Amino acid sequence: MAPMKPFTALIADDERLLREQLQTRLGESWPDLEIVGVARDGLEAVKLADQLRPDVLFLDIRMPGLTGIEAAREIVALDDWQGEVVFVTAYDEYAVTAFEQGAVDYLLKPVDRQRLDKTVARLKGRLAKTRADADQAAGGAQGLMGQVDLESGLHKGPTPAVFGNSQTSSQDALLQTLAQLQQRLNADKAAPNLRWLQCSTGSTTKLICVDDVLFFRSDEKYTRLQLLDQEAFIRTPIRDLICQLDAQQFWQIHRSTIVNVSAISGVQRDEMGRQRVALKQHSEVLEVSRSFAHVFKHQ
Repeated sequence: MAPMKPFTALIADDERLLREQLQTRLGESWPDLEIVGVARDGLEAVKLADQLRPDVLFLDIRMPGLTGIEAAREIVALDDWQGEVVFVTAYDEYAVTAFEQGAVDYLLKPVDRQRLDKTVARLKGRLAKTRADADQAAGGAQGLMGQVDLESGLHKGPTPAVFGNSQTSSQDALLQTLAQLQQRLNADKAAPNLRWLQCSTGSTTKLICVDDVLFFRSDEKYTRLQLLDQEAFIRTPIRDLICQLDAQQFWQIHRSTIVNVSAISGVQRDEMGRQRVALKQHSEVLEVSRSFAHVFKHQ
């Protein structure tokens, strides 16, 4: 098996010392990351991103030419670019705008090592999933193309038996399947999974990464987000949340409950045969309704 290609990154900041500090911190937190380019302004960041196609962009927000947010908009619009964006800035008032642009994280200068470690862990998980999904999609497309080639090869044989236009219909069906596969891939790129939620915790409004949510539970008006050490509330109902979350990471187990798979320690059955989900780092036990009992049957 060929060794896995290292992930790559581009750093953009108009302040040399801060560029170097971030590069040093990344070398400590992520030694395998390959820094393929360094830009001094937003225009250069767009040019280098187009040339180098890095997996991660670390963009300062206040830069000459184009701001980091303006540069990110142009880079994300590039054909076939599927990387992640992290904004790095000294100004926390840009946080909401940054997350609205689809940023995976937002770091304040000077970058703290422990905070960067969390960002790196999040990036590694997302990039590994993106690469695995791309490999799987490529394998599926090659398999379908192989079927098309097989059909074509059969049709090149000596005097094949033809019943009406069944051969043409078979090829058309395979080609249509390929077209549908491509449409699904394009749709996945156009509508990425939900990453951040703006939530209320008491009288404070916070931005929370969905990766940190143990489970979602809704009542008539609000949906509760349970984190490791606190809870928060949003007005989005479960039926709207489930279609925005990563289906591999979040499973709906009840009409009012979605659980983060990574938070599950086990599934128990009571004397009535009802399933209960126990969590690794939280005492609450979640009920699995009969409608969703199939979720754990083949896992």
